[in-house]
Amino acid sequence: MQAEKLKGHLDLLLLSVLSRGPGHGYEIITRLKVHSDGAFELPEGTVYPALHRLESAGLLASRWDIVAGRRRRIYHLTLAGEAALADQAAQWREFSGSMSRVLGASVIRALAAMMTAVAGRTAARAGQAAGTGLAGTELTAGTELAGGTA
Repeated sequence: MQAEKLKGHLDLLLLSVLSRGPGHGYEIITRLKVHSDGAFELPEGTVYPALHRLESAGLLASRWDIVAGRRRRIYHLTLAGEAALADQAAQWREFSGSMSRVLGASVIRALAAMMTAVAGRTAARAGQAAGTGLAGTELTAGTELAGGTA
């Protein structure tokens, strides 16, 4: 997914990943990718500045540690970060619920139109079948009718 589409949601994603436990930058990037089935494969140039910004805002804290022989900065949520995560997650649930209701209404209208069209074709076929003595029999694709094939 393009980083542009994540604007306004990156903080929530990073806070959520870190709510599952501390991690260094590359580990956070990997968790985002894995937990999103590859949808959130973000470059370091997107994630590291966001981590620094969240740390400056007091939502994350970090410490230096040695991981696999390399010096890494390990990030973790602060109490303020946990509160921000809860608030942003609630806002996201409200927003996504509203989006689902709007999109769902569109999908329901599209399905209703499709079902109406199918019902119209079925009625037309039934009318054709009535003229051939096939009324009451099930019509399936390929059934030969006097007026053509169902």
